[in-house]
Amino acid sequence: MKIGLVGYQGSGKSTLFEWLTGVKPDPGQSHVTQSAMATIPEPRIEQLCEVYNPKKITRASLEVVDTPGLSRSHEGNAARLALIREAGCLVLVVPAFGKSDPVADLRSFEEDLMLADMEILTGRVGRIEETLKKPIPRPERDALRHEEDTVKLVLAAIESGEPLREGDMTDEQLKVTRAYRLLSEKPRLVIVNTADDEEDPDKLTGPIAGVASVVAIPAGLELELARMTPEDRHEFEQEMGLESVDRDHIIRRLLDASGQMLFFTCGEKEVRTWLLRSGGTAVEAAGSIHTDMARGFIRAEVMTVSDLVRLGSEREIKAQHLLRQEPKDYVIQDDDILLMRFSV
Repeated sequence: MKIGLVGYQGSGKSTLFEWLTGVKPDPGQSHVTQSAMATIPEPRIEQLCEVYNPKKITRASLEVVDTPGLSRSHEGNAARLALIREAGCLVLVVPAFGKSDPVADLRSFEEDLMLADMEILTGRVGRIEETLKKPIPRPERDALRHEEDTVKLVLAAIESGEPLREGDMTDEQLKVTRAYRLLSEKPRLVIVNTADDEEDPDKLTGPIAGVASVVAIPAGLELELARMTPEDRHEFEQEMGLESVDRDHIIRRLLDASGQMLFFTCGEKEVRTWLLRSGGTAVEAAGSIHTDMARGFIRAEVMTVSDLVRLGSEREIKAQHLLRQEPKDYVIQDDDILLMRFSV
């Protein structure tokens, strides 16, 4: 899962990227995307390790993508945003220090998303119209007319300032629009980058909270603290009366904003977390592990972390009939540990 960090020049976006991933961006590559992995924290792994004492622990990660800074004049922003059409979630970083206006930045960003999508959709309508002027088989012509109708519907909604969301479209329309990876349809999180000495972040996030998921972070200060040794950091926080932001909490917010969840696989060889879309099924979870598992899926054997930790072993889980057999359409739950049964 890719998380695209976007923001206007001077927003502190690259500072946030380094804080989340521990990787320093290359200033010489500021005109292209740069990416690094952010490990998703999961405290239940420690509990599972006490049960299994595994030889290996593997934690799922999010790919965080830093993008070129956007221009407040909108010039060239469509090309910059095109670099992250594959991202599953957008994180807009807005500054809240000096004379900056987070609400204005959010409004401007929404405009940039719509302009970038309109450029893509308008170009597609033009290409369809040119193709329809040629003699083509009727099935292909019917498919193109359906695509044209859908694209024009979405385009009209964007031009009106109210982009269509997935819930507003039919399954057939969604099949068309998903191919374009429209930016205005993507889930997003707003991060308000505050001054180091900001005492009331709620006053900065309040005006945004009504229209978007939002969190406030003094990114520059948090990066400096992250560079310190644990001892120096604790001493500095005590002297300055600081309460730092939990980076793990922010990464979990990114996970939630992107519509993803974790599930577990466990054994003496490895305890591991895997990414899956929220609401994903057992066969989709199998595909996350390996495509062969999804292709030959038979069933999923499911138990929960809470039951396993409480009882202390798989033997006790089975003795109390808490190991369930679930079909391919079973919807994975947050606490599930899965063992896939499949044929090769």
